[in-house]
Amino acid sequence: MHTFIRILKYATRLPIKVSQFIFFSFLGILFSASTLVLINPMLNILFEQVELPTQIVYPAFSFDINYLLDLFKYYFMTIIRDYGKADALLYVVSCIVISVMIGNFFRYIERIIAAVVRLEIVTNLRKHIFETATSLEIGYFNNKKKGDLISRFTNDIQEVENAVSNSLKAVLKEPITLVVYFATLFFISVKLTLFTLILLPLLGGVLASIIRRLKRDAKHSQESLGRIVNLLDETFGGMRVVKAFNARNYVLKKMDDENLRYKQMNMSISYKNELASPMSEFLGVIIVAFILYFGGDMILSGSNKLSAAEFITFLTIFANVIQPAKSFSNGITSLQKGIASARRIFSIIDTKPAIKNKPNAKILTQFTSSLEFKNVSFAYEKNNVLKKINLKIAKGQTIAFVGPSGGGKSTLLDLVPRFYDPVDGDVLLDGVSLRDYDFESIRNVMGVVTQESILFNDTIFNNIAFGIADVELEAVVKAAKIANAHDFILETENGYQTYIGERGSKLSGGQRQRLSIARAVLKNPSILILDEATSALDSESEKIVQEAIFNLMQNRTSLVIAHRLSTIQQADEIIVLSEGEIVERGNHAELIAKKGVYWKLSTIQTQ
Repeated sequence: MHTFIRILKYATRLPIKVSQFIFFSFLGILFSASTLVLINPMLNILFEQVELPTQIVYPAFSFDINYLLDLFKYYFMTIIRDYGKADALLYVVSCIVISVMIGNFFRYIERIIAAVVRLEIVTNLRKHIFETATSLEIGYFNNKKKGDLISRFTNDIQEVENAVSNSLKAVLKEPITLVVYFATLFFISVKLTLFTLILLPLLGGVLASIIRRLKRDAKHSQESLGRIVNLLDETFGGMRVVKAFNARNYVLKKMDDENLRYKQMNMSISYKNELASPMSEFLGVIIVAFILYFGGDMILSGSNKLSAAEFITFLTIFANVIQPAKSFSNGITSLQKGIASARRIFSIIDTKPAIKNKPNAKILTQFTSSLEFKNVSFAYEKNNVLKKINLKIAKGQTIAFVGPSGGGKSTLLDLVPRFYDPVDGDVLLDGVSLRDYDFESIRNVMGVVTQESILFNDTIFNNIAFGIADVELEAVVKAAKIANAHDFILETENGYQTYIGERGSKLSGGQRQRLSIARAVLKNPSILILDEATSALDSESEKIVQEAIFNLMQNRTSLVIAHRLSTIQQADEIIVLSEGEIVERGNHAELIAKKGVYWKLSTIQTQ
């Protein structure tokens, strides 16, 4: 119930909306019950059991249900006396039609309110998940399957929406329905209603047992669906590799296995879910059979003041009690599935970012002097990646980082924009720890160009201007020219307004990389981070991109991870990292003269 209440809190002005929902639900139910009660006088007319009193008196006004009943009886008796039973029957039927019309009007308003609550909850919940997910550190996404995260945004949200829609009716409306109907039944016959209440726990006990098992199965079902979405994402994203390695049968088997697992989970849910309705209906028929026998015996024995018309009315109302009871059980079933999904969603929302600002963090406006790594160590879980790194970089320098794969180069540079925080030691910017700065202000003075060109399914203009508001076309064009991208952009279908497809699929690798560089140029960062920006390109594209990178690096502090050593020979200093430690440092000539790790790497590349 705590999870359900937490879901409902995502609706704005919830107390007001819930009060409105309950109020209009009550009115709708009241008129529905009134419609059923009107069956009794109609039957009395048909069974010739209406006896006119000696005097028909207009009832005195009062704020209770008896006044309405007395008012109805007054007009009912008056019409029989003055116009006859046929007109009285028409009067009763007219009252039934009016009561149904008013009841349906109130039900319409109640459903509109429920729809508003449902849509507000889903909209605000989806917004909160996305806000939370995008605030989490890079490491969180490295440890989570993307498909599972997407599943929580889509399928789990859908389950929550269904749960809210059904449970508003089940948790709030149906209990009111049952209370009003049973109050009406008590009004007709206290003895018969008490007998009914003795039998109902039998129905509730069976349904409760089914619902408990549904809750567990629902959680496993959503987890399985998350794995299916993840497999789809990986397969479609890596289709080139799947076909190149003839791995279609392998991925088909993985999908078949997970699909079968998901089917089995949902079959288990279906068995229990579909059992609830016929079981409740069967038990309801048994209860009605007992009522028929017990109530019929009361009429036949004459031991109770219960007429045949009243007994039929009682049965009619009780028959209408069964549907709300079934809706209540189905709503609780849907609620359990929704709660299982909501817990998966809240597991994201409740995740605390590992990278967060201190209270009153400083705002970095500009980089003025130096960047320093001071006894920096870092580990992914228990795997040490960096060990006691000490390095000071002056403003305006170009520092290159080389070394064997897995040596810690990318991790070291990920500490600069605070994608991670070191587990030991500190990174200082202008002599101040990065932890003391607002991390968004840190990233405002930095630009990043990675090996993989990360572009979005949008226009070329929006990709270059990504994250920067109110950018003029002239500034974007200037950045594109510096990045050697302007000419090929003009050759596209719509120039700067051309859509480039998912991840820039309509462009070549070199073109995508030049757009990434143009994006960095437009940002005009003080510190530039280049993570193997040309390693994935062919020689011709590399030459064009390298020229663009050279243009970008002018008058900036540049931190460059290089796979091809020929691209960094002019760096002010080259840092050689191996197994998380600095093993060599110096300029190109000095490192070649040492004939150490750098010399070996250079020799291999020139052979």
